[in-house]
Amino acid sequence: MEHTLNKRIVLGITGGIAAYKAAELARLLVKQGITVQVVMTEAATHFITPATMQALTGNPVLIDQWQDDKGMAHIHSSRIAETIVIAPATADFISKLAHGLADDLLSTLCLARDCPLLVAPAMNKQMWANVATQRNMQRLLADGVTLLGPASGLQACGEKGMGRMLEAEELAQAIVATFGTKELAGRKILITAGPTYEAIDAVRGITNRSSGKMGYAIAQAATEMGAEVTLVSGPTSLTKPNGTQRIDVTSAAEMFDAVKQHVDSADIFIAVAAVADYRVAQPSEQKIKKSDAALTLELTPNPDILAYVANLPKPPFCVGFAAESEKLRELATEKRKKKNIPLLAANLAQNAIGSDENEIVLFDDDGEHVLPRADKLTLARALMRHATSLYLKGNAK
Repeated sequence: MEHTLNKRIVLGITGGIAAYKAAELARLLVKQGITVQVVMTEAATHFITPATMQALTGNPVLIDQWQDDKGMAHIHSSRIAETIVIAPATADFISKLAHGLADDLLSTLCLARDCPLLVAPAMNKQMWANVATQRNMQRLLADGVTLLGPASGLQACGEKGMGRMLEAEELAQAIVATFGTKELAGRKILITAGPTYEAIDAVRGITNRSSGKMGYAIAQAATEMGAEVTLVSGPTSLTKPNGTQRIDVTSAAEMFDAVKQHVDSADIFIAVAAVADYRVAQPSEQKIKKSDAALTLELTPNPDILAYVANLPKPPFCVGFAAESEKLRELATEKRKKKNIPLLAANLAQNAIGSDENEIVLFDDDGEHVLPRADKLTLARALMRHATSLYLKGNAK
């Protein structure tokens, strides 16, 4: 790689076994002309030595706030950096960031920053899945922090699952991308996400187990690429990605109305929501009382939102989603052809709904493109890169 970038970053290393990957990450960044200032927690020094990081970056490694003769290392380091990257970020350090703690140099530096913060989680799968960690991650996303990973794979403890830090090359690419041109700057993207809820009576309804996580991750990825994102969301407890406009809806009809109101100005439409195929023809305004008699509900089809958008006189670039339980390739190919859309992302529903991770296959005119199993934000970024490439190719002037 050529030394074309003239940027400065702080690379924060915390105390996890994945700290060894930080050495390769630093080497790759320096190779691209990026000045790297390493800041380590005391725990990190038990996994990799400051001498190694200093040799790779050419800069003294900061560990203690009082190394700086003026005692202001946290201010000075954060002001000269254009980005702060924490890799690896342990569950403990993520908790510090989420709660604004500042009990060492690195956490203080993050709190005093005036630049973007990128975090690459790395931990045991149970620690990653713990409700406290997931709550902290949602807090960071809401605060505008960029998350890089984690991935699913074999862990140092011998277990296999989510929590493994992304590889150094993947992280380097993601970091460099933050310095690049925002490919979707000035573009408007309309995204549907989450489930819909179709009332049966005053208290009951028809819905599904979609969490909305994939749609929200795609909204986050699109925002990172500079797009103006409108997110039409069914019922979910998720925090909207920073910088997006969210329109809350409940039923498929409400989602359809919201899409019709905003689609004319959209450059790209991504239909991620798990829209109920049917609704009750005559929902009861009052609770239906239980009895021993059988209850028959008449169901009527809901509008096909993606088909409507794809068949507009001047449709936006459309991306569809297919969640199948079997015959993924066959059914996804058939759906893309039927909807007449340029890109369709498909997955097996039993492996994805409600989960924090997924594996997706993209179908376009060139065939199939497998996105390996990873967390949904990592997949969303890969999907958006692919969709953007197709969109820009089709709109090249």
